Amino acid sequence: MALPGMHGTDHIGITVPDLDEAEDFFVRILGGTLIYSLGGKRSDDDWMQRQIGVHPRTAIEEIRFIRLGNGSNIELFKYDAADGQRPQPSNSDIGGHHLAIYVDDLDAAVAYLRAEHIEVMGEPVASAEAAAGQRWVYFRSPWGMQFELVSFPDGKAYERDAAVKLWHPAD
Repeated sequence: MALPGMHGTDHIGITVPDLDEAEDFFVRILGGTLIYSLGGKRSDDDWMQRQIGVHPRTAIEEIRFIRLGNGSNIELFKYDAADGQRPQPSNSDIGGHHLAIYVDDLDAAVAYLRAEHIEVMGEPVASAEAAAGQRWVYFRSPWGMQFELVSFPDGKAYERDAAVKLWHPAD
């Protein structure tokens, strides 16, 4: 059995240290569109702990929603964390993560990021096995969050015999 009525990912929520910096990154650098913002949320009871799993005196200062191309929406949070904030997890930590963005021309995208002084981590890598045909490289946002560029304009090896394919943002 599956989750009734499930269609796909609506949005990805990301907590950032500076909303203006994050909006600039997602809109100016990545090409997203700011759709709307929401005011803060503060509670004198246990609502924040019960509903969101954070310290009950933590407050949301503001939320901004950005549409990123044909993919999922991005929900940016700015919190005033009552119990402080932990450093970002690395990819190898439980809860570690990265956001992968599909591009048509990986080399052009890497050159653009470098021209914008965005840290590109290493050089593009050619995937193998089922992912052969794909190239990828990681980069960091100004606040240190890891992102990945991926490109496979001629498809991936697994697609030749696949009854079901992974979702593709260009479709």
